[in-house]
Amino acid sequence: MTVTAPSTRVLRWPAVQPWLGTAARLGLAAVWLLAGASKVDDLAASGRAVNAYQVLPYDVSTVIGAALPFVELALGVLLLLGLATRLTAGISAALLVVFITGIASAWARGLAIDCGCFGSGGQLAEGQTPSYLPEILRDLGFLVMAGFLLIWPRTPVSVDGWLTGEPVVEDEDE
Repeated sequence: MTVTAPSTRVLRWPAVQPWLGTAARLGLAAVWLLAGASKVDDLAASGRAVNAYQVLPYDVSTVIGAALPFVELALGVLLLLGLATRLTAGISAALLVVFITGIASAWARGLAIDCGCFGSGGQLAEGQTPSYLPEILRDLGFLVMAGFLLIWPRTPVSVDGWLTGEPVVEDEDE
């Protein structure tokens, strides 16, 4: 009977996973920081972008639109620091599901809008066509990043790691 060594791919996962998590955490942080920063200087435009989806009453849309950039900035800062990573990833995932659903709903209802994800959105000018599929695919990619962090929230160079004092990367010799 021949005994084979375990796959090196399996042995490397404990060493690779924390660094993939770090990349996901910092990448998602950049997304939220860019999205929030692009809207924070014109909260009225952000409210109009939310209203363009024609899902909520105008007054509710404007309040959500005004609050959204600050929520995105807060999520970005928390992920950048690596603080409350699993909770922040969960909120990110929920928000991304809402965004994907909103874009898909606008597409299904034949609305011609710009999602407003990274700046002012709203109704597109006559003759412009929306780009719903790339927006949905992009947000699905971000959702995968958030999902990764929900499963593996511990990453190197994070406040979470500093607070727990536990090593994140396992020694491969053990």
